[in-house]
Amino acid sequence: MASESSVDDSYFDYCPWDFAQRASAAQHAAQTAHQKRLTDAGASVGPRCFVSPAAGVFTDVLCLGAGSYIAGHAYVTGEVRIGSDCTVNPYATVRGRVTLGDGVRIGAHTSLLGFNHGFAPDRPVHRQPLTSEGIVLGNDVWIGSNVVVLDGVTIGDHCVVGAGAVVTKDLAPWTIAAGNPARPLRDRRGRGGSRAGTPDGDLSEAVAGFAERARSQAADLLARCWSDDTGRYSDRPGAAASVRAHCDAVEISDLLLGVPPEQLTAAEHAERLRVLQDPVSGLVPELAPGGGPGELPPPAHDGWIEDGGAEYHVLSVGYALELLGSGFAHPVHAVGRMTAGQLVARLGTLPWRTQTWSAGAWVDCWATGAYRNHRLEAEAGGPGALEALFGWLGTRVDPWTGMWGAAASPAAGRLQLVNGYYRLTRGSFAQFGVPVPYPERVVDTVLAHAGDPRWFAAGRQNACNVLDVAHPLWLAGRQTGHRADEVRAWAVERLAQALGRWHDGAGFGFGPAGEGGSGPGRAPGLQGTEMWLAIIWLLADLAGVADGLGYRPRGVHRPEPVGSSAFALPDERPAR
Repeated sequence: MASESSVDDSYFDYCPWDFAQRASAAQHAAQTAHQKRLTDAGASVGPRCFVSPAAGVFTDVLCLGAGSYIAGHAYVTGEVRIGSDCTVNPYATVRGRVTLGDGVRIGAHTSLLGFNHGFAPDRPVHRQPLTSEGIVLGNDVWIGSNVVVLDGVTIGDHCVVGAGAVVTKDLAPWTIAAGNPARPLRDRRGRGGSRAGTPDGDLSEAVAGFAERARSQAADLLARCWSDDTGRYSDRPGAAASVRAHCDAVEISDLLLGVPPEQLTAAEHAERLRVLQDPVSGLVPELAPGGGPGELPPPAHDGWIEDGGAEYHVLSVGYALELLGSGFAHPVHAVGRMTAGQLVARLGTLPWRTQTWSAGAWVDCWATGAYRNHRLEAEAGGPGALEALFGWLGTRVDPWTGMWGAAASPAAGRLQLVNGYYRLTRGSFAQFGVPVPYPERVVDTVLAHAGDPRWFAAGRQNACNVLDVAHPLWLAGRQTGHRADEVRAWAVERLAQALGRWHDGAGFGFGPAGEGGSGPGRAPGLQGTEMWLAIIWLLADLAGVADGLGYRPRGVHRPEPVGSSAFALPDERPAR
């Protein structure tokens, strides 16, 4: 750390909060002279303030309260009234009619634009008249870096706005908001972010209580599905050992306990899974009846192997190995050997009109295999194949629904359409961090499906159907606040229902079998538990109470894109 006498003037342009303690007498004198020039021009500057000479301050009105700072390279114009103990950080822009309360922090590169101008077609834009409704920020407000606040917005006391947000509407006091456009995520007060004694506070308490209960029972839940005789996991006692059961056990333990299941060490778990991969295709078949590696069917003419279980294992085994600090032993050759032309041809033959879920599942597997190969520094696919995937999807999405596949019908509803959308976007757009097309139409389609009693009436919901609504709503909600209140209301209702489905010592059942049902049925097991834990996080985040869970999915159902994107960042390789 430099001594006080050696601090250069430019240091305070970027760290104005240090000026009072670290500036020399000469620097204090220079700042006093600079502030006098501002006050001589009509500004009001309180005690203990700092205004960087490197800031562009060209205001008609400037009122700066005690202990406030304007850092270097900030751009401040118009009628600006700033309370006490406020900071306008480097490169921030504050223009137009802007009023800040006390204790406000404005992050670097943020823009508060308290003015606007028209764009009517009767004249060029540069000749349009200016308007100014003004921006008002209350007390104790934190605006992150690279935020844009538009004219006419009021942000209430105690709000926090996440970095990169675009605030187009008023925010109530105590709101934590983020996104483009910004949407409320939760309330700052109380456990889980909500006030105790309010409906949100009660739900937050229920979420936190559930998480503590599940965490205390996780070890017993995993132990009941482990067989010492076979050294394998089954979905539930009495069921056959399976690859997915082992992966589900790893994910559940990671979510609730933060460590691998205690039946084996992390290295032993990883080795059990790694040896199952077929070195020729790179896929992982289901276990043979004896619990050892199974066999795959012969590949099709394009080199792809049609096996639904093996396709899903590209997801489940790959993510389980990542959670264990490991990875596949071999590239997914079935993906890496497919040329862009073969990929486009295969996409055209998928059953989009009749079995949209199967088509989406195939895309999920192929895209995840491309990501796995990228992790191994192998070919994600033939040259241009990954780009061809997104190009094909981008030109065939339905702008009326935001989705791919068959339209809704009275007999089938939107089940195939929405469930296929989840699988497709999970492995492609969500996994690689690519924005989904037509997010508002996606929300419309999903909410219409979510009201279908055939799949969502009490006693008829399964994990697959609820997940396939929750994830698209969460994903589209990263891009739009369209119908946000309805989305939140749906999530709150489903979350309250889901929390009551837990079976002590056994976890969650997948859901009803029969009409509208699939999977292992109502009996509690590893698959149902892994899926419902992820669903509960998605619902809780949509409801604004996810903090109370104390976990965030990191495997198949992780909310964030994977680390380095093979599509967007082809020259960067993640650490192995």
